[in-house]
Amino acid sequence: MRESVLSSAQIVLTLALVAWMITGFTPLPGRWLRWKMFCRATFTIVQLTGTKDGRAEPVNVYDHLSPGSFILGPPQLQAILDHLTTSGRYDRIDGTGRVLSARGEQPVKVVAGRVVL
Repeated sequence: MRESVLSSAQIVLTLALVAWMITGFTPLPGRWLRWKMFCRATFTIVQLTGTKDGRAEPVNVYDHLSPGSFILGPPQLQAILDHLTTSGRYDRIDGTGRVLSARGEQPVKVVAGRVVL
């Protein structure tokens, strides 16, 4: 009898822990996930087009991040855009996207290589 009580208690505690962990991923107003790791990080998701000598091609900014990096905030995005335009790889870079941060989701534009929030 003692084994079944212990087993029932373990099941109840496990279900409570799983429910608590699942609620950690539910959105709150103005927040992109509840965990502090996500709430304090700023992610930028953009679709960019680079133009060089009248020819346009998609630009993947993640190719220019250091290995293992995946968090790209607006300042880092601007630094990559500056590098791509000053190095002569592109004459102009334009695009649109979203910024996800503790303040919620905001639209972002890239106009002539400048990040505009």
